[in-house]
Amino acid sequence: MTEFQRICLVHYHEIGLKGHNRSTFEMRLLKNLEALLTDFDIVTIHRISGRLCVFLREGTDWETEKRCAEFIRKVPGVARVSSGYKCERDLKQMEEAALAAMADVDDFTSFKVQARRNHTDFEVGSMDMNRIIGAALCEAHPEKKVQMKNPDVVVGVEVVQNAAYVYARSVRGVGGLPVGSSGKVACLLSSGIDSPVATWRMARRGAVCIGVHFSGRPQTSDTSEYLVDDIAHVLEKTGCIARVYVVPFGDYQREISLKVPPQLRVIMYRRLMFKVAQEIARREGAKALVTGESLGQVASQTLDNIRCTDAAVELPVFRPLIGTDKLEIIDMAQQAGTFEISSQDAPDCCTLFMPRSPETHAQLEDVLAAEALLPIDEWVPEIADAAEPHDYRCPGYKPKKSRKAQA
Repeated sequence: MTEFQRICLVHYHEIGLKGHNRSTFEMRLLKNLEALLTDFDIVTIHRISGRLCVFLREGTDWETEKRCAEFIRKVPGVARVSSGYKCERDLKQMEEAALAAMADVDDFTSFKVQARRNHTDFEVGSMDMNRIIGAALCEAHPEKKVQMKNPDVVVGVEVVQNAAYVYARSVRGVGGLPVGSSGKVACLLSSGIDSPVATWRMARRGAVCIGVHFSGRPQTSDTSEYLVDDIAHVLEKTGCIARVYVVPFGDYQREISLKVPPQLRVIMYRRLMFKVAQEIARREGAKALVTGESLGQVASQTLDNIRCTDAAVELPVFRPLIGTDKLEIIDMAQQAGTFEISSQDAPDCCTLFMPRSPETHAQLEDVLAAEALLPIDEWVPEIADAAEPHDYRCPGYKPKKSRKAQA
């Protein structure tokens, strides 16, 4: 049997709906894949007829190709990944490639052939290719059943201008848009379960995510910082986070706890966090804040308290998890790969100087009166200046030039 070059065909959905801007989104996804697939022996990646085709080095084995496909499916913007082969535009070779592709599928009882001719200079039409290649597969596998509706396996045959691509095994991707196609956001990132998922969901919408982690240091240990770094290393595998600012916040919480009524402490902590995150976002050129809040999950996440924290900033605040429950969030954390890390206990600013009975229905007038006792305008730039940046691999990230660099 002829040895064919292995490929991974990357299918997308939303990108195909972008009209005149489609090529920009395609190239963003292509560049992201080029930068992220460095651990695999990739020859090149090309755009072909509404797909991206990842060409693997000749001699690549099936297990390596499968691992490559499993990696690609987790990259935002990828709707589906098909493993297969490149061959000549010759029916005999297509039959052989189809047999090889079907052999890569572990267990199935039914199949169908779905051929597509993208250039009419190939003399055989799509329906004829379905019949001819399907007959060859039936002859080789009489125990398998041809089934037009909902088969276990679809053997795809794509004939383009200079080659044919044949595949059978397909896995579903995370979908969405490629990171770097929707601007930049600043995500309040803890070591818990929720905020990493919110960050991941925004990355799936094409946003470049800048994390802002408020550490209880020096009032608590720095354990949460190490967990956030572990979480960021998981997210960076698929380009879902670009940078994390670690903000030592414990001393400011202590000051708040000494001067603010106990029931308003949590809201005051969060208002100051929002203001600092907004300042960091401004310096980064980010256009929104992101939190992992879910309505009613804890005291700070009631409608009244959310209103009081939102009033602290001018930037829009996105809450991708606002309508989800904890079990749904856990499922997404497992899909993102952050759940096990987030399940570890670590002292952080969220549990520091917590009152026994936090306010659940704060009034903005009371919050503003309490906040007037604090030097907030001095604190915000001071805290932002003390933030410690940590960079991660994100192909869509372009650091904003500092004023000094511009000068």
